[in-house]
Amino acid sequence: MAVSIRLRREGAKNRPYYKVVVADSRSPRDGKFIEIIGTYDPKTPGNNSSLNVERAEYWISKGAQPSDTVRSLIKKNKNPEMAAKKIAAAAAKKAAEPAKSPPASEPASPAEPAAPESPAESNPAAPEATS
Repeated sequence: MAVSIRLRREGAKNRPYYKVVVADSRSPRDGKFIEIIGTYDPKTPGNNSSLNVERAEYWISKGAQPSDTVRSLIKKNKNPEMAAKKIAAAAAKKAAEPAKSPPASEPASPAEPAAPESPAESNPAAPEATS
């Protein structure tokens, strides 16, 4: 019997919630399973998973093959400090991106004052013509 550690989808439409399960690889995604070893909520920012790492390592030692997503969840739950650093680095990178955007809009800024100057020049011309 080939055993795999994978995600079992729960939750409503457009609101996924997963349980990390140990299951026979021949069973369907949401079908029969051997053991639930954790949960994963992809819509929640930050620490969005809980996993019994000891049980995951036990099953891996018995030959279970984790899916790619479960493998990353195991890594994240083994070392939560490193995962928090990566999240903080990603947030800092996103914060730095808007700082790069305004220089791109600066060339548009000189064009904007040019448009108001044209009506301002036409207004003084009109009073001179009436004098």
